[in-house]
Amino acid sequence: MRLRWRLVACYLLLLAGSHASRWLSADRAPELPTERGLERTLVRGADGTPVQIAYRRWPERPAPDLPTLVLLHGSPGSHRDFAGIAPLLADRFELIAPDLPGFGASQRSVPDYSIRAHAEYVDRLLRKLDRPRVHVVGFSMGGGVAIELARLDPQSIASITLISSIGAQEFELLGSYHLNHAIHAAQLACLTLLQEGVPHFGAFDDLMLGRPYARNFFDTDQRPLRRALEGLAEPTLIVHGESDPLVPVAAAREHYRIVPQSELVVLESDHFIVFREPERIAAPLAEFVERVELDQATSRASATAERLAAANRPFDPRTLPRAAGLTALVWFALLALATLVSEDLTCISAGLLVAQGRISFAVAVLACGAGIFLGDLALFAVGRFLGRPWLRRRPLRWFLSEERIDTASDWFRRRGPIVILLSRFTPGMRLPTYFAAGLLRTSFARFALYFALAVALWTPILVAVSAIVGAPAVAWIASVPAAASLALPLAVISLWLLVALVRSLASHRGRRLWVGRLRRWRHYEFWPTWLFYLPVACWILWLGLKHRSLTLFTAANPGVPEGGFVGESKRRILEALPADAVARFAPLPARLPVAARIERAERFMAEHGLVFPVALKPDVGERGRDVMIARDHHALESYLAQAAEDTLIQEFVPGRELGVFYVRLPRESSGRIFSITDKRLISVTGDGESTLEELILNDRRAVAMAPLFLRRHATRLGERVEAGDEVRLVDVGTHCRGALFLDGHRFATPGLSAEIDRISRGFEGFYFGRYDLRAPSDEALGAGRDIKVLELNGVTSEATHIYDPDFGLLNAYRVLFEQWRLAFEIGAANRDRGVRPASLGALIASLRQWLEPNGPGGPPTET
Repeated sequence: MRLRWRLVACYLLLLAGSHASRWLSADRAPELPTERGLERTLVRGADGTPVQIAYRRWPERPAPDLPTLVLLHGSPGSHRDFAGIAPLLADRFELIAPDLPGFGASQRSVPDYSIRAHAEYVDRLLRKLDRPRVHVVGFSMGGGVAIELARLDPQSIASITLISSIGAQEFELLGSYHLNHAIHAAQLACLTLLQEGVPHFGAFDDLMLGRPYARNFFDTDQRPLRRALEGLAEPTLIVHGESDPLVPVAAAREHYRIVPQSELVVLESDHFIVFREPERIAAPLAEFVERVELDQATSRASATAERLAAANRPFDPRTLPRAAGLTALVWFALLALATLVSEDLTCISAGLLVAQGRISFAVAVLACGAGIFLGDLALFAVGRFLGRPWLRRRPLRWFLSEERIDTASDWFRRRGPIVILLSRFTPGMRLPTYFAAGLLRTSFARFALYFALAVALWTPILVAVSAIVGAPAVAWIASVPAAASLALPLAVISLWLLVALVRSLASHRGRRLWVGRLRRWRHYEFWPTWLFYLPVACWILWLGLKHRSLTLFTAANPGVPEGGFVGESKRRILEALPADAVARFAPLPARLPVAARIERAERFMAEHGLVFPVALKPDVGERGRDVMIARDHHALESYLAQAAEDTLIQEFVPGRELGVFYVRLPRESSGRIFSITDKRLISVTGDGESTLEELILNDRRAVAMAPLFLRRHATRLGERVEAGDEVRLVDVGTHCRGALFLDGHRFATPGLSAEIDRISRGFEGFYFGRYDLRAPSDEALGAGRDIKVLELNGVTSEATHIYDPDFGLLNAYRVLFEQWRLAFEIGAANRDRGVRPASLGALIASLRQWLEPNGPGGPPTET
């Protein structure tokens, strides 16, 4: 640790020294090179900021009657971009080639590097040089400056020549301003980090692809250029290379279409013809400018009717070329990176791009395959070299859980490396399998071979299917006016969902999980709480209005804080009950060190002659959260080492478990049992052939909660269960933990009723709630003997027999409506006796604390 901090300190000192050195030697503009015809002057930007701008003139002393050509370079670049073409034109024209601010010998640091700002700087330079009429030649990014200059001051522009020029946004890089802007932002961020976060003492300040270059693209918005081109009135020459890898020749053809007076020259060359073959540009350029000077070139006013009609037609996206060169490389990189977020979504998106003709099938498959292969090799390496501790760290914990890793590890041990191939086609098993392969130290060569085979099979299939199905899907969605603008993303999402469905239905596990999902929606016992309780919430609101107090139900149990709404202490409630009726327990406060809590638990067990198993639970908790049956000392120690809140240890009571709901009106001398729930801890029985996973998935009840049971028993799923052997899936009588709840009114005997009434009347201030209790036998229950209370829940507890699968939804609501009617009736009676209900603010505060992610109402934890 000391060495780490020393290295960090040394790096920061070097970085500070680098910044100080650069600041002391900083100059607003580079030193002017010794070059004939190179000058520098001061102009002011649109905001009045003074900027030094350098420019080169050919010849140094031109004849006064020579036409003036302004040569605008690309990005990155300088006046030297035209060093080859200038000597070929200098005898017939005056040439002025400025270094656009940020480049060459001009000032490097300016507020705005966009093509519009550059056009303003050039306009002010020409005014200062007293050049009222010029011919503008723009190369690459400089073409955008030329178009903006013509829009800014059309009276000064005699003609425009665009050489390998940018223009319409649709043909630039990925075609979308926002996508391009994001790429340029990432490029700028990387260059800024390099220059500002690395100690280089000025060595990186003059990089060709430096920050001015990145800012030039980042600050520029090409969307207005189409309208500017459509508005050009000046004679226009467009020169472009047929094989331009940066700006496709289709862009030049589109510019030619929308500028009806333009002339198009397509050469067998690439983007850099200005450098490589200047003589091929000089001749048509000189001839064009001379015709303009003689007023023999076409302007918009003299364009043919046919060209004007073509210019007025709307843009046809089908003219967009298939990505090549730099654009294809950018698509490749983006698709490869996108696979790190979602492999299937990326493959589907790539297939739709193929269907639209934006990229080739080969680029799509290779990009997706490379990203998937490299990304999952990295996951294998994390499992191999870093291991399980990294599962608890971001971002791995967002995608992987220890339960899934256990399942994958078991699968891997049973089936061998072939599972690497199978996992590619199995929902939810790819990432955990690759991590588990590294964790189990599988041969890298074997892993890479199987994995490459899996990628080579899956990726082309998914991209091809997406391309074939995607085109009609996009067209169909686009035919709906309301969805036309979202056709592509909607098609991607639809195909992704379809692929996920087909994948899951392709395996027995997937099909049975779908059966479980359908059963959960068919049976209200599995519905989300918010959905099931909507009618009940309306009923409670009505009762509150009827009794003139929305919180009146909190007065139902004056002996429990807020009536037992949320957050009540189990310990305090159990201490208030008759001791002979409560399963023995002891508190283990969180303030004690772990060793002291373990020692106190051991002492409790010794004093009461208890052996394992014992129950461990948080003092404040709901829905079985963090309840555990510890079956050995190791489990006890592990639980207490992780428990961050007050805990209870309680004797384990064998026998049948019931949930008994008790109600007593304050004016009554005895109460009654309102509901009894028979809690069944479900199990599966082996047949000698099926694995535990298969038994769970094939069981009519267990399949409805299969995700829960598969996670809980992840390390045993591959075990074959001997015929007749029973495997208990649940060890806690809580519905959300998998227990089966049945209507237990058959246990409502006079003996049980009398015992529950005795226990309840022994708790002063208790009238309404549900006991969780156990007895050694049905006979003992019927006689009311040897009953042990595990917990007592307050006013928000449920008459849980309603979750009997045969009970019926309407009957369930009838019981719940009656339960809450009684809660308000008891609350009203206690209010008449002087009990004050909790305030609405207090209830909201308690509920907010309860609903916090780590609060008592947080998601149940598998312990």
